[in-house]
Amino acid sequence: MWIMVSRTIITYGFIVFFFRLMGKREIGELSLLDIVISIMMAEIAVIVIEDTSKTIFASIIPMFILVIIQRVTALLSLKSKRFRDWFEGKPSIIILNGKINKDEMRKHRYNFDDLIQQLHEKNVKSVQDVEYAILEPSGKLSVFAKEKAESTGFVHLLVADGKIQDDSLHILNKSQEWLREELSKQGYHQLEEILYCTIDAANQWYIDLQKKR
Repeated sequence: MWIMVSRTIITYGFIVFFFRLMGKREIGELSLLDIVISIMMAEIAVIVIEDTSKTIFASIIPMFILVIIQRVTALLSLKSKRFRDWFEGKPSIIILNGKINKDEMRKHRYNFDDLIQQLHEKNVKSVQDVEYAILEPSGKLSVFAKEKAESTGFVHLLVADGKIQDDSLHILNKSQEWLREELSKQGYHQLEEILYCTIDAANQWYIDLQKKR
């Protein structure tokens, strides 16, 4: 028991020291390499703590190598923009002037639930109120809202990527037939052609179409 306690304390001290060497970054801004190194260090630490037949150095040396890898890649990223873009990724414009870039969303496996959630976290009610939104390499969504919001009151998402959102219809006490009829009145006869459709408290519709290929 005392061996495990001492190993835990010593390993903890080395991990803190190594992370100090790696530099300070916010959790939400960790690169892919930082996350991988953190997971690997955790796994190495667990092995050396549980397996008392292994020496402390059996974990310290691999951890030190991981820190060296991180420092080298950080230096290369600092010196070379091409390497940084390849290794850490580039920012992607997800929304531009209220229009969603579905190709970029698909490229980054970024779905509508993620988009709507992050917009709400930025106190933005709907896509039409966004001037532009950028998906950062860290996965954080930077949102720049329009000076004057176009939506009024609560905004209900009715269609996302050609699929009817039944939860919103239930809140509005409306049926799918009602939605299809209303869309037909506005000249939209195929749900598949609609990327994003909302209605707000003032009964204003907002419809963004799929890109034609």
